[in-house]
Amino acid sequence: MATVSTAKSLIYTHYSVYSSSKTSLGHHQEHIVFFASGKKSKSGKANTNPWLITCSAGDQQTVVIGLAADSGCGKSTFMRRLTSVFGGAAKPPRGGNPDSNTLISDTTTVICLDDYHSLDRTGRKQKGVTALDPRANDFDLMYEQVKALKSGIAVEKPIYNHVTGLLDPPELIKPPKILVIEGLHPMYDSRVRDLLDFSIYLDISNEVKFAWKIQRDMAERGHSLESIKASIEARKPDFDAYIDPQKQYADAVMEVLPTRLIPNDDEGKILRVRLIMKEGIENFSPVYLFDEGSTISWIPCGRKLSCSYPGIRLSCGPQTYFGHEVTVMEMDGQFDKLDELIYVESHLSNISTKYYGEITQQILMHSDFPGSNNGTGLFQTIIGLKIRHLYHQIIATKQLSNIQSAKT
Repeated sequence: MATVSTAKSLIYTHYSVYSSSKTSLGHHQEHIVFFASGKKSKSGKANTNPWLITCSAGDQQTVVIGLAADSGCGKSTFMRRLTSVFGGAAKPPRGGNPDSNTLISDTTTVICLDDYHSLDRTGRKQKGVTALDPRANDFDLMYEQVKALKSGIAVEKPIYNHVTGLLDPPELIKPPKILVIEGLHPMYDSRVRDLLDFSIYLDISNEVKFAWKIQRDMAERGHSLESIKASIEARKPDFDAYIDPQKQYADAVMEVLPTRLIPNDDEGKILRVRLIMKEGIENFSPVYLFDEGSTISWIPCGRKLSCSYPGIRLSCGPQTYFGHEVTVMEMDGQFDKLDELIYVESHLSNISTKYYGEITQQILMHSDFPGSNNGTGLFQTIIGLKIRHLYHQIIATKQLSNIQSAKT
C-alpha cells in the first residue's frame, strides 16, 4: 500500500474507494477515505480516524498542463494570460490561507509546485540544499496528488508559505477542468511527466534573467545588487543540474534572449524571443508564418506597422531541438502600437483563434502585463490559445469514445 506525506509529515494510506452513490442530480460520486496514520494517540495506538472527500467522477476530464521555469522568469504573467484565454481571472481560494499559492478560476486551477517542498527554509539551510535540489521536494506526494486530481479526486495539498518560509497546513483542491502545475520541477519526475497532457518550458537567458531579477528584487523587494548576484550564482549549479535539462521534454519552449537588432546591446530592453514547438504532439500542431514548412524571414515594418528603432524582425522555419523535429518562430524587437499587431496576426497560420483578431484583443486587454509589446506577450498568448484548443480536442475525443462505448 503506497504512502504519501503532507507538509505536516502526516502519513496517509493510498485512497480506497468505499462506495459509489448517485446524487439527486443523477451524477455518480466516489467516496474516498484517507486514513491518517502518522500521529499516535495518548494510548500509543496509531490514529486511524478517517476523513471523507466526496467528488464528482462523472464525465469530468481534468487536463494537466506543466509549466517549468526558474524563479523570476515570468511564470506568473504566463498564468494570467493563460487563464484569461479561458475566461475569468484566477484568484486565491476563497476563505482559505491568505498565503496560499493556488489560483482558481471557473475553468482552471493553478498549483505552485513550491508547495511540495519537503523542507522548509530553515531545513534547507541546515541540510545545505537549495529549493532546486530534488532532495528538498516530495515527488511521491506530487505524483500521487496530480494523479488523483487528473482522475477526478480531490486532495489535501500542502502549502509552502513564501512569507515565513514554513510549511503551512494543507488546503483542499478539487479537480478542475484544467490543472496547471507550475514551478521548478513539473517535468523532472518521469511519473509526473507522464501525467502531463502538454508541457511548456520558459528558457530565459542569463543576461535577461539577471536584468529581470534586478528589476523585481531591487525595485519590489528591496534587495541589494550584491545579494542578487550572490543568489543567482548560488542557484546556478542546481539550476544547470536539475531545472534546465527539463526543456528537452517540453512540448513547447519559449526562449527569451538579447536582441540582435542592436549591436553590443547591454540595456536588455529589446528582446529576441523564440517559440520552439515540437512536431507530432497529440492534439497540438505548431503555429507558422506564411507557408507551413518554409523558412521565412520577414521585416513587417512599413505603412501597416509602426516600428521605431531598431524595428522588428520575424522568422519561422523547421529545425531540430534535442533530436526532435520542431517549428521555430522568432520575433526580435517590439511593437509601438499594440492595435497594429492585427497586421502580424493576419499573417500567422494555425493559431487556433475563435475569431479574427483574438490574439490582438487578448494583448490589448492586458496591455499592462509585462512583455505585451514584444514576443513574450505574443507567444504566451499563442500558447494559451493552443492549450485551449488542445483541451477541447481532448474533451471531444473522450465524448466520442463514450458515445461509441454506449453503442456497443
